[in-house]
Amino acid sequence: MTPGYDKKQVIAWALYDWANSAFVTTVMAGFFPLFFKQYWSAGADVTVSTFRLGVANSLASIVVALLAPVLGAIADRGHTRKRFLLGFALLGMVMTGGLFGVGQGAWDTAIILYVLATVGFSGGNIFYDALLVTVADMSRRDMVSALGFALGYLGGGILFAWNVVMTLYPSFFGLASASEAVRVSFLSVALWWGLFSLPLFSWVKESNLGEPSTGWGAVRAGWTQLRATFQDVRQLRVVFLFLLGYWLYIDGVDTIVRMAIDYGMSLGLQAQDLIVALLVTQFVGFPAAIAFGKLGEKIGAKRGIFLGLGVYVGVTLWGFFLRQEWEFYALAIAIGLVQGGVQALSRSLYTRLIPENKATEFFGFYNMLGKFAAVIGPTLMGGVGVLTGNPRYAVFSILILFLGGAFFLSRVDIKEGQQMARRLANL
Repeated sequence: MTPGYDKKQVIAWALYDWANSAFVTTVMAGFFPLFFKQYWSAGADVTVSTFRLGVANSLASIVVALLAPVLGAIADRGHTRKRFLLGFALLGMVMTGGLFGVGQGAWDTAIILYVLATVGFSGGNIFYDALLVTVADMSRRDMVSALGFALGYLGGGILFAWNVVMTLYPSFFGLASASEAVRVSFLSVALWWGLFSLPLFSWVKESNLGEPSTGWGAVRAGWTQLRATFQDVRQLRVVFLFLLGYWLYIDGVDTIVRMAIDYGMSLGLQAQDLIVALLVTQFVGFPAAIAFGKLGEKIGAKRGIFLGLGVYVGVTLWGFFLRQEWEFYALAIAIGLVQGGVQALSRSLYTRLIPENKATEFFGFYNMLGKFAAVIGPTLMGGVGVLTGNPRYAVFSILILFLGGAFFLSRVDIKEGQQMARRLANL
């Protein structure tokens, strides 16, 4: 067992995905858009509530995008990745739990808590992703990255399934109504997130490359390093092309995650069918993410990503013509087969293109572009829906993001990127 691949640390690291994916399933993709439209925005036109939700997602993304590179640089110089992760995770947990107390019609309060919770979730992932270089060596990163996403699908799916049962049979759990069950579900996410985060903070050891800076020294050193990395990214053609492609295609992935339930409701599909379809995605995604990790080791991460993007193009085209509930189920299965794979292989491929001693800072750029992309996607979908009055045109607009991302990814030369990363790490 090499120092770069310790089973205990790998499992502890991957369990954080199990922990915080409950936010993605129960809150972001599941109950929040549903509850927001039917409870907190009750009486509003469906296109108006879609626009509000899109703006909320975009606002959270802007905040994280602006903070990510700066915080990443400071964390690298101060060796404080775990501390920053803890701070953002606590923000996400507390704000998610706070949704329990938001009353009917209070859409503005719900938006504020949701934005802050999303900032906590997304901001924490900057430092969580960067810890991948400390728990797995280069040869195992595809598989370890995929393990994280796989456990995320399974853990998020298990809690979401429990929460769905609570909303279907609230009296069995001593709850007065389905609405109360949904509110309790938000509280359960906060508790689940906190409990299963403990192994990472207890067992994962942070890699300390170089002498750490402390206090304001870390801030000043972080800013200096950030300016240098801006220059590095501009000069690293391979990293720049990858980030540009990732910026586009991950926008499509994230937008589908965040807006799929809202889109189905806008077409008049039943809420129960949409929730079950989301559960299907989670449990299909668990073995599929593991399979993609193995696929990445055999055919390469880049080819694996292309395969996933091809499926997304087909899903988008089919979504435009969707008419019946069974089609939504079919699309949910297709998304489940590739969603975790695209995310996992993108993360592991990126670790091969960057210097390890600047991992958090470079992942700051990675997450910054991902979040700026998520500014475009939900707002684009909401705006097109409002302008045309037809949600089908909104979902069709996502197609260009997958095609554009695939184009720039095709220009990425992995060997050249690895050579440049090694050279920078030794400077």
